[in-house]
Amino acid sequence: MTDSFDQALELSEAEMHLYARQILLDGWDIDAQERLKLANVLIVGCGGIGCTTAELLARAGVGKITLIDSDTVEISNLQRQIAFTSQDIGFYKAEVLAKRLKQINTYIEIESHVAQLDAENADALITSQDLVLDGCDNFATRYLVNAVCTQFDVALISASAIGFQGQLFMVEGDSACYECLFPKEQHANEALRCADSGVLATTPNVMASLQAHHALLYLGLGETPLKQKLLLWQGLSMKQRILAFEKDTECSNCQARQSANAF
Repeated sequence: MTDSFDQALELSEAEMHLYARQILLDGWDIDAQERLKLANVLIVGCGGIGCTTAELLARAGVGKITLIDSDTVEISNLQRQIAFTSQDIGFYKAEVLAKRLKQINTYIEIESHVAQLDAENADALITSQDLVLDGCDNFATRYLVNAVCTQFDVALISASAIGFQGQLFMVEGDSACYECLFPKEQHANEALRCADSGVLATTPNVMASLQAHHALLYLGLGETPLKQKLLLWQGLSMKQRILAFEKDTECSNCQARQSANAF
């Protein structure tokens, strides 16, 4: 058992060449790259943020990437969703993206689900992950992802983009959660989506790059720079701010987690 585990952990000669520029980094080494190889990541949503995040992580060498999205590619997606072309219109995003990632990196495992993350499948999909990356565009799914990740103590990095602006933050361990930052009663307006409000082509890709970067820091080095911190990116002024936030004592999700841990 130990020998087979060690073989699975070790990078092949071909992988060493593929990831050579990362391994050469000061502060990143073979151990960090091997931790990536063993990592399991779920990407919720294969749109403007998710498709770019997925490709960056595939190129970097994350061992298993699971994709979930129920949508098909539409012509309006091509303005910003760089994984897709006009030939993909009408096909499921998760399947098209999975095929692309397998072509990019043959040394990793890709799993795709043509479905919306919901109460029926969330537990099974999330509990086996080392990290969940949320890039979906509706509040109901964001709250569900947050609840299941905190329930099963799975790290979450959530990214969003609309107009010229983006946000990014991390939930990990006993930290404040998504609902602490965005209480349900204050953020239930599903009209706040790029499909309704518009988004510049570059905005989701900037946020996806930041999300993927944070994911690599966490999976390879165990770093959590945005744990309980909110990164705000303003594309018009090219300004970025990072704001610390605390747990909300009235947060129903955190209260539910505390009650569950008490038993």
